[in-house]
Amino acid sequence: MMQLSKRLRPADASVVRSAALAALMLTLAACQNEKAAPAEARPVRVVTVEAGKLANDIRLSGEIRAEKNVGLAFRIGGRVVERPVNVGDNIKAGQVIARLAPTIEQNALSAAKAALEAARGEVDTARSTFVRQERLMAQGFTTRPRFDQALKAQESAQAQLENAEAQVELAQDRLGFTELRAAIAGVVTARNVEPGEVVQPGQVVVQLAREDGRDAVFNVPARLLETQTGDGAIRVALADAPSVSAFGRVREVAPQADPVTRTFQVRVGLQDPPEAMRLGSTVVGTLELTSDAVVSIPASALTQQGLSPAVWVVDPKQSTVSLRNVDILRFDPDHVVISQGLEPGEIIVSGGIQALHLGQRVRQLPPVAHAGRTAAALPPAGRPAASPS
Repeated sequence: MMQLSKRLRPADASVVRSAALAALMLTLAACQNEKAAPAEARPVRVVTVEAGKLANDIRLSGEIRAEKNVGLAFRIGGRVVERPVNVGDNIKAGQVIARLAPTIEQNALSAAKAALEAARGEVDTARSTFVRQERLMAQGFTTRPRFDQALKAQESAQAQLENAEAQVELAQDRLGFTELRAAIAGVVTARNVEPGEVVQPGQVVVQLAREDGRDAVFNVPARLLETQTGDGAIRVALADAPSVSAFGRVREVAPQADPVTRTFQVRVGLQDPPEAMRLGSTVVGTLELTSDAVVSIPASALTQQGLSPAVWVVDPKQSTVSLRNVDILRFDPDHVVISQGLEPGEIIVSGGIQALHLGQRVRQLPPVAHAGRTAAALPPAGRPAASPS
């Protein structure tokens, strides 16, 4: 019995293999005839790309100064006996700023007046002599040389009188110059002379800031001057009270950099500054610089293809995704600014990018309303794409 079993075992094995092979072929044939089931679309969140301009707010600290400063000085030299004003005083036009000792000028005026009286006496004498010679000449009792001499004496005395009158006027002017008066209204910003000092003509006694204009003065690096284009309005606000503000435009740029700080002084003329913006107040100037059109996308939409940054772009007709490289201009906490690689109107995946692959079908999830942070220095990051119906 055992020998018969051994003879039948190879045949049985062959039959089993044949049956298994036939079953496998039938299965493959059935699979070929059966239509492949479509892959299920993966749900993702998307946004539509929108172009905008990248705005950077440049802020610099400065101070309020007068648009025009005037240095007041005596026209003559002398010893200062009085300076009734101090720094911070409001000065009216015609108000006395300082006085010099008037002794020398008073003595000069007295001498000029005495010389004037003497000149008037000489004129009277010369005029009487000429009148007498003129009468004698008409009667024939004098000679022509004597008549001419009397005429010249009269003319010389008259010239001396006019000179004496001019000297009196000059002495009076010099006496008036011993008082320094303000020709304009303003605020005293500096005093350079104290009573008792001897000053020279033209030496500045006090510095006066005129009241007809205010400037905001900033020290600006050269690189910011290069980026400034046009004459856009600059917002200037008090550092300790940001609600107190005014607008102005660049009025003057220093042609040479400061030798220590290597910055350029820029003066911004303010338009109708509030009363609270007093001289010397610390202010903050804000200038908005706008770049060319760029695209800002959510940071969650950024992935990588090799060593290059990329995003998943959705084909709206096929509902499939493809990977595209982009150029990044700037990273922000929750946004990425793209300079090249995306066009306005395209749809990109912003959520669910981890498990995507090329050509995969996706299903757009409806947008979720949330309170996002609005960055003042960025354009909108793109609007959520409408969910397909």
